[in-house]
Amino acid sequence: MYTSRPLLKSNARIIVKTAKPSLLTAGLIFVAVSLLLNMLSSRVLGVNMTADDIRQYMNYYANGDYQAILRMSESMQPPGTAYLINSLIQIVLYLFGAGFLIFILNTVKSAGAVYGNLLDGFGLAVKLILLALLEGLFIFLWSLLLVIPGIIAAYRYRMAKFLLLDNPDMGVMDCIRSSKEMMKGHKWECFVLDLSFLGWWLLTAIPYVGYAVMLWTTPYINTTYVLYYMALAGKPVTVAPASGQNPYM
Repeated sequence: MYTSRPLLKSNARIIVKTAKPSLLTAGLIFVAVSLLLNMLSSRVLGVNMTADDIRQYMNYYANGDYQAILRMSESMQPPGTAYLINSLIQIVLYLFGAGFLIFILNTVKSAGAVYGNLLDGFGLAVKLILLALLEGLFIFLWSLLLVIPGIIAAYRYRMAKFLLLDNPDMGVMDCIRSSKEMMKGHKWECFVLDLSFLGWWLLTAIPYVGYAVMLWTTPYINTTYVLYYMALAGKPVTVAPASGQNPYM
């Protein structure tokens, strides 16, 4: 099955602009919560150095006292509990992101999307975490061969999370196996789709301006990927396509 990338993106823009409940509002909530969680994560793992600490560090360096530098660096490392708290924050962020995808899936299927869907990922927490761990393990094992096999593996399992969110009763390994089948002959196509968003991703990296850009790119890019999943799965999209055309050509 060939998917028309320009048409998928065009339909995604239409959906983001016209969807009710508003995808832009859901994206705003998701972006705001994500930023707050990331700020909290940075605060938990942050190293606060005073002006005196910096001067002392530079004195050690100037005198060549590298053992003192090492001891000072070790003393400033966050405690083990900080890493545990950060891990929990990242899990919450991951599950909240899954809820955002559920909201988009319900939107494109006209399945009664509500803002409460943003929390639905927590109901699949065990499966989602297990899926993430298995994907990470498999990609890591393939990466031991070379970098390229690891990248190919990442694209091979790309649809596994979408399958789980769309079919909560599926087993984790079934999602991984189904994703492998769905992505046969589509890995390069998906890579090109990723590259087509490079300009937007670079804009989001600009300080302050990037926050405003994310309010559009977050729902737009994620909706495009949901439409791409729907195309590969052969499922109909109930929203009106651009110019009455079918993106699954």
